[in-house]
Amino acid sequence: MTGPQGRATVSREGALELAERYVCPDRVRTLRALAVDLVVGRREGYRLWDVDGRDYLDLHLNGGVFNLGHRNPELVDVLVDALQTLDIGNHHFPSVERSLLAEQLVGLTPGSRYAVFASGGGEAVDLALKSARRATGRRKIVSVTGAYHGHTGLALAAGDERAAESFLSDGAPRDFTRVPFDDLEAVERALGAGDVAAVILETVPATVGFPLVSPDYLHGVRRLCDEAGALYVADEVQTGLGRTGSLWGVQRAGVVPDVLVCGKGLSGGLYPLAATLLSERAGRWLEEDGWGHVSTFGGAEVGCRVGRAVLDITTRTSTQDRISALVARFTTGLDELQRKHPDRLLEVRQTGLVIGLRFDHPQGGMLMTKALHGLGLWAMFAGFDPSALQVKPGLLMDDEMADDVLARLDRAVATLPAGAVS
Repeated sequence: MTGPQGRATVSREGALELAERYVCPDRVRTLRALAVDLVVGRREGYRLWDVDGRDYLDLHLNGGVFNLGHRNPELVDVLVDALQTLDIGNHHFPSVERSLLAEQLVGLTPGSRYAVFASGGGEAVDLALKSARRATGRRKIVSVTGAYHGHTGLALAAGDERAAESFLSDGAPRDFTRVPFDDLEAVERALGAGDVAAVILETVPATVGFPLVSPDYLHGVRRLCDEAGALYVADEVQTGLGRTGSLWGVQRAGVVPDVLVCGKGLSGGLYPLAATLLSERAGRWLEEDGWGHVSTFGGAEVGCRVGRAVLDITTRTSTQDRISALVARFTTGLDELQRKHPDRLLEVRQTGLVIGLRFDHPQGGMLMTKALHGLGLWAMFAGFDPSALQVKPGLLMDDEMADDVLARLDRAVATLPAGAVS
């Protein structure tokens, strides 16, 4: 049912029933088994309200889509203003909005020369891998076991094996090779035959719970790619746009990739937008084939206007200062949390505001999702490692809310079984 101006008036239980019937049956059942029956209604900043009016702190942010908050007022104003004169645009023609956003992204991204737009991260990863194949004349893609790069074609094939196999998208063995995370020797062996187009890496792997990377790993992968003539593709869909403390996570490590993929937060949470940033070598095909890749909704003009504002806000000195303060606050608070619960919280994995908590229980992350939901905080367990919880504080979160988050985490950890796994 709908009310005035088409607003939905379905109850929480009605929405759950419709979603279970028509949209995502297993997801609804899984969350209900955890006593998570959240149907989002109003949302503002880093708070959500369910359709019955109960409020939650949002520590998931849809993977970083809402880095700058839900319905950020400045971004909403930009979108409303853009809609007075713009729409999606036409992907065949040059566009002022796409051109300006491309110029801004390339200027902020070392090593990049071109920007190609998509409507989501998976589509942008597909374009990255297609470009690597075209640039090198090779087919093979090397990725990391347990990686997540999206659910579209090449992105799915390069990601977690179970997800790819379930859709018969795992590809021929000669095309996709997976190596253990943080294992340079394995990368070197995979590149040894000289037939690899690209190595694709999440700068911090998200769906296995943000494990920490060795200091020399990304540099080592860059060196091995150079020696083998392969491209280095950095997947920054979740870790980009300030979340690690630098605009891009690879900048924090001092590494320049051949291709960088960004998305989620670039949308401002208001209009779907992602981008593939290509080096001269990776994007040379754009000089030769104007229709080599097209996307009807990629780089929609109203979304590009929002994307420019996202970059402006994210790169402001005040935002950078707020991120630094939050990083320090969470570092101190999570260290105290681990000292308080050493038999429950095994590992704090923090790279800026990319945080994973691994618990001494095989479903510790799932149990935390359930406990935190009961405490009015929404955070998601790691999909490929349910012992871990993903923690994504908002980049503009104030100190009072950060302390509230840490207090609720403390209360939730105390509910976990202690010493479940040695």
